[in-house]
Amino acid sequence: MRDDLPPSTAPEALDADAGPLAARRQAAEGFRSVLARVDAGELEFPLPGSGRTRDRFAALRAVAGTDLCTARLVEGHVDAAAILAELGAPPPGPGERWGVWAAEPPGEGLTALRKDAGDGPGGAGGRADDGSGWVISGLKQYCSGAHSCTHALVTAHAGDERRLFAVRVDGDDCRPVDGTWQAVGMAGSDTPDVRFTDVPARAVGGPEAYLRRPGFWHGGIGVAACWYGGAVAASRVLREAAERRAEPHTDAHLGAVDSLLQAAGALLEQAAAEIDADPLDPDAARLRAMRVRAFVASACAAVLDHVGRATGAGPLCHDARHARTAADLAVYLRQHHAERDLAALGALLARPEDTR
Repeated sequence: MRDDLPPSTAPEALDADAGPLAARRQAAEGFRSVLARVDAGELEFPLPGSGRTRDRFAALRAVAGTDLCTARLVEGHVDAAAILAELGAPPPGPGERWGVWAAEPPGEGLTALRKDAGDGPGGAGGRADDGSGWVISGLKQYCSGAHSCTHALVTAHAGDERRLFAVRVDGDDCRPVDGTWQAVGMAGSDTPDVRFTDVPARAVGGPEAYLRRPGFWHGGIGVAACWYGGAVAASRVLREAAERRAEPHTDAHLGAVDSLLQAAGALLEQAAAEIDADPLDPDAARLRAMRVRAFVASACAAVLDHVGRATGAGPLCHDARHARTAADLAVYLRQHHAERDLAALGALLARPEDTR
């Protein structure tokens, strides 16, 4: 069972007793701290497919092992950096904190309108063909880091097309909606709805480029690396209980957890090697990500179950850090859509021509 957290990648320990607002502030501070070290060259999240994807996943795993809400924000920023690189756009600048706000559940959503280059809010100094000169309005759901991000990549509908846009999100034209993030688990990820009102935007890539690129799937495995880091953290109370007292049922649960984490960790390392060997095949990337995410999500959920059954209510009721980790991980795992994603994987295997 891997439970080492390199000090060069983990943010400082957070207050486990924090309420929702304090948890949000602490995760935001952890987010700033990690990115400050990135800007200073002390910490690196190599791009997927760069030959160092294993290091990227390890860095995400380490941050998640300290705090899952901070990891959610960091993962969004480094995913944005990877998307910008893959689609030929400039990288995040020093001091910028990016998110990827691309969820599209039922609801109002975002609409992008093209303005003439030069006279639209996003077109100052731009050419008519450089992607500037758009404005975005509407409501975007599930915007992690809504109060701490300076920029975001957002999906929006431009007529009949769906496109990706880079926007600045720290102004009065882009406002989080109070009361739309009531989560207990992952409270600190700060993921409310955000209201956009004529927000200047720059198109990144062409229509549907966000979903069609191989890196979409590489990023999904990065999220699984965060789940894994959270499961390792959640398992520590079980290891500590087994070390304190010899008891066969506790030992059995620890053995089960160890085998699950070893398998999940090995699968993530294998996926990293495969991405580096062939980063550009979208079909292979899709199948790989669906398999990895399905197994890692299942393994992490099983770890939570084993830990709870072995240690009882005590750690959940008296160990604030463990209780927070368990609650955060339970919510974070729902980023995998359970049977819906398994059905998509099964359909891809049985009828690949129907899933293109």
